[in-house]
Amino acid sequence: MGAFRGAVAVGAHALETDIHLSRDGVVVLSHDASLKRCFGINQKIADCDWSYLSTLQTLREPRQSLPRLSDLLEYLAQPGLESVWVLLDIKMDDDPDDLLSRTAETIASAPTTRPWNERILLGGWNENYLELCKEYFPGFPVAYIGFTLLYAKRFLEQPQVNFNLAQRSLVGPAGRYFVKAIREARRALFVWTVNDEEWMEWSIRKKVDGVITDNPRLFLDVCSRWEAEGRGSRRWRVPSARGVRLYLTAFCIQALQLVFTALLWRKLNSMGKRRQLPLKPLESI
Repeated sequence: MGAFRGAVAVGAHALETDIHLSRDGVVVLSHDASLKRCFGINQKIADCDWSYLSTLQTLREPRQSLPRLSDLLEYLAQPGLESVWVLLDIKMDDDPDDLLSRTAETIASAPTTRPWNERILLGGWNENYLELCKEYFPGFPVAYIGFTLLYAKRFLEQPQVNFNLAQRSLVGPAGRYFVKAIREARRALFVWTVNDEEWMEWSIRKKVDGVITDNPRLFLDVCSRWEAEGRGSRRWRVPSARGVRLYLTAFCIQALQLVFTALLWRKLNSMGKRRQLPLKPLESI
């Protein structure tokens, strides 16, 4: 919660976070499915009850407890924070029906003066999850989260699906074409995770709708400098030596993404599928 409060304090317009489910059905906010990196405990969140998870403190200072989605929504319901919205990254470690039904219940039970469907954007990593989001959250906006433009392309044909893409996948000619296609389809485009000033400027120049960063203060400073120099008047400039390295790194990452896409294509299509119950024999009906 300290990170969320700190981001809002420096002027962030929105928060991005990831959701998982405890063993007893509490929706918690964690990037990792495991407690190892942040809490030093070699257990999965899904194997622990909230009564235990609520006692944990992070290894790093300032020590923080594991927050629930309800904690974040309660914070955002405070007067003066009505304009702050949330992008929920729906992780794929839990049963999708269990996770999404519990998330829907949590959101429905959280009081707010501004409807949550105007403040929450649901992000899913494949088509199955996005279809379930539409089912459990009618009237809520959704976004495809991913790093592969080959898979993302299918959502250009599906109405009202926005995009939350790895920023480096959009560098170069293929990315330029895809950004143009997103604009023509009138969808929102968000990019992650942008911590370098050069990529922040790139994102502003591309007029993306949102930038996910670990350093909102720096990004807002870059935005202010950009405005001060004349909005829309700044043209592309020859990249610095560091900028050239960033572009080369981006192209190397794109090559690896193509390999991973080919290897994971079947998994991308299968993750999040509902569990199929065996059909009853006709004579038993």
